[in-house]
Amino acid sequence: MNTSLNWTQLIRSTIGASFDLVWLTLGLRAFALKNIPLVFLVKPTVLKLNEDECEIKLPLNFLTKNHLNSMYIGVLATGADIVGGLLSMHHIRKSSHKIQLVFKDLRANFIRRPESDVHFICKDGALIKKQIQTAIKRRQRINQELNIIAITPKISKNKPVAEFQLTLSLKAK
Repeated sequence: MNTSLNWTQLIRSTIGASFDLVWLTLGLRAFALKNIPLVFLVKPTVLKLNEDECEIKLPLNFLTKNHLNSMYIGVLATGADIVGGLLSMHHIRKSSHKIQLVFKDLRANFIRRPESDVHFICKDGALIKKQIQTAIKRRQRINQELNIIAITPKISKNKPVAEFQLTLSLKAK
């Protein structure tokens, strides 16, 4: 009998992909606690992260709601930042290059009040990957607009409550 199976392998084999999402969530929150405490306070949960897309959830709670019991506008902007940044960092790590990441600007369209937990989705993984390759090749700052939607699945299924465009600016060192 082989007893060399470590705990990580045992848990992953038992609960599958959700284990990876738990580790991604814990890693994101640890990074946030150290580097961007505000992100830690809004308690993001990673729901999906792959080559093409990223989805996170921010809970509607005492810290994230406004006086109308919907999500505060600053928290919505933070969610868009997190999902775009996480998908970008996923691709930067895979590139094995040192690349500086910053968001240059933000545009938002608020469609309806988000009155429950909000999911933020970015499906621009292919664009980000191409942008990283261009930044490495040219060794200059490259800007690319990312599209992010925010939905409240408990209330309105997949109908957006907000849409964001963030300009991702990358520069290879």
